[in-house]
Amino acid sequence: MGVKMMRALRLLALLIAISAFANRPVCADTVTLLRTPNAGIQPQAVLDAKGTMHLIYFKGDERAGNIFYVRRAPGATDFSRPIRVNSEPNTAMSVGTVRVANIALGPDGRAMVGWNGLGPKGPNGYPEAYPAFARLSDSGTEFEPQRNVSHWARGLDGGGSLAADGAGRVYMVWHALAGARDETGRAVYVAISADGGKTFSREKMANPEPLGACGCCALRAFVTQSGALAVLYRSADRKVNRDTMLLVSSDYGATFREQKLDSWKIDSCPMSTYAMAQAPGGALTAAWETEGHVFAARLPGAGYTPTGRIACVGESQKHPSIGVGAGGSLLAAWAEGTGWNRGGSLVWQMYDAAGRPTAVRGRTGDLPVWGLPSVVADAGGKFIIVY
Repeated sequence: MGVKMMRALRLLALLIAISAFANRPVCADTVTLLRTPNAGIQPQAVLDAKGTMHLIYFKGDERAGNIFYVRRAPGATDFSRPIRVNSEPNTAMSVGTVRVANIALGPDGRAMVGWNGLGPKGPNGYPEAYPAFARLSDSGTEFEPQRNVSHWARGLDGGGSLAADGAGRVYMVWHALAGARDETGRAVYVAISADGGKTFSREKMANPEPLGACGCCALRAFVTQSGALAVLYRSADRKVNRDTMLLVSSDYGATFREQKLDSWKIDSCPMSTYAMAQAPGGALTAAWETEGHVFAARLPGAGYTPTGRIACVGESQKHPSIGVGAGGSLLAAWAEGTGWNRGGSLVWQMYDAAGRPTAVRGRTGDLPVWGLPSVVADAGGKFIIVY
């Protein structure tokens, strides 16, 4: 066998090895990168008390596709057979990367999903969106029929959010026009279930004083360890004050108080998303985008006043996701260089408990179109980024 042939065979073997590696999770000491299974996009992952990962993702036509649910036991490498979440086929969308489905777990570990459902076409020729909800059936083999939890607050655009606590309360949160003329009249609404998602109350406005809501920006709901409901959203006061606002309810959604976390003057919708996380015994942590940069801050105590603000280094940053370890370490992941119908890069950075960047950081340039990351932290201090 000649020298050229030997070199060619070695190169072929190297390419095969690289290809095999590219289809496996990329591991580090504390961070594992995991591609969304079945070539899906927009993953949203949570871990239950036993360490099982519950994951949803979007697949199909970007304007009329489907959401699927899978799970993976601790130590396993393969996910379960995918189960379609939406009982009405092709009633979810991924366009814009802001209408992402949300997953939450009930106290019994039952998976529940909220998303922008697609109804019949409205006067503008586009399907009317509504806050859709479905939960895993008792058998665990399928999802119950999807439901529209909205009674009257219609005009959903940017993505809503879903959160649940350990007592069986489930919160569906979204912003809507509800008869208003434009986004300066939009408000945040919440529908509450006290029976694990079997039934929902009639929605109510959460804003103590309406500041508008940025029409095609997502919001994020999260239940803290103390049982408070926290909601991040972007205002649209006078169409230019598109600030990051925090709503908090300490009485299970009966009343809310509101504060500004960051200011941004811009006369157009930036199509942004939010993230929140909390480690056992730790403070609630929030992440957001302002002027093309990702920021994070801890919100300790009952006042949720931001402390230790972190400015993530990068350019054209969007769609943050965060995980907080038991020792207070923070892993932030975000998208860079993405745009309308354009993929980009996934970037991540670890911060210590004092908010200082560590040597754990990285970048990969294969974030798909309409893609974004989802970060989870396990009980052992390790992190997984699904993208």
